[in-house]
Order: sequence, then structure tokens, then C-alpha cells
Amino acid sequence: MWSEFKQFAMKGNVIDLAVGVIIGGAFGKIVSSLVADIIMPLVGLLTGKLNSFAELSYHSLAYGKFIQSVVDFFIISFSVFLFVKFINRFKKKEAPAEIVVQVDRQEELLTEIRDLLKENQEFIRKNETS
Repeated sequence: MWSEFKQFAMKGNVIDLAVGVIIGGAFGKIVSSLVADIIMPLVGLLTGKLNSFAELSYHSLAYGKFIQSVVDFFIISFSVFLFVKFINRFKKKEAPAEIVVQVDRQEELLTEIRDLLKENQEFIRKNETS
């Protein structure tokens, strides 16, 4: 069982996924800091000293936290989109795989018969008109 687990863990996709999760976590912290420490203070200047939408509430309904989560989501998802787009520029462009169509012998013979019949019909037409 241990050897099966090692094979599974050492496959390229699993390692790529692990690296992606680690980088994604670190990138998420960077973007969260960007939102909390840079973007929201600028929004606060525009909205009258509101440093975070999370401060908004109506009685006990804290709708501002929801708005803040939505804003964070859009900024993070757009940042990830830009990051992936940037990384994809450096990936090797793979040539499209050639499609190899294998024709069985029966189909090949039928194709030859069809072509011969077409040639025969054309020959007969030419001779009828002459």
C-alpha cells in the first residue's frame, strides 16, 4: 500500500497540484494584504473615512461584511486571472498533436472499389459522347 501511495504522490499532476496550492496560499495572502492595506484605505478616502465595508451594518445585520467579502473575491479572482495569464506567456507552446486515422483493410478496399467505379463511370461517359 505504501508503494502505491508513493507512486500516486510522485505523479506529475499531484506534485503540480501541491505546488499550486502552496503558491495559491501565498498569493492569496499577498492579494488580501493588497485589498486590506492599500485598496480599501483608498476607497475609505473616497467614501468618507470608511476603511472597510465590513464596518457597515443596519441594526444587527452586518451587510458590510458580505460586501467586503464580495469585493475581496472579485479582486482576488481578477488577480489570479492576471497571474495565470502572465505565467501562460512563458509556457512552451506545444505543437498540435497530429491526428492519425487508422483505416482498417476492409474500409481501404471499399474506398479503392469506389474510386475504380467512379473512374469506370467517367470512362463510359467519355466513350458514349464520342
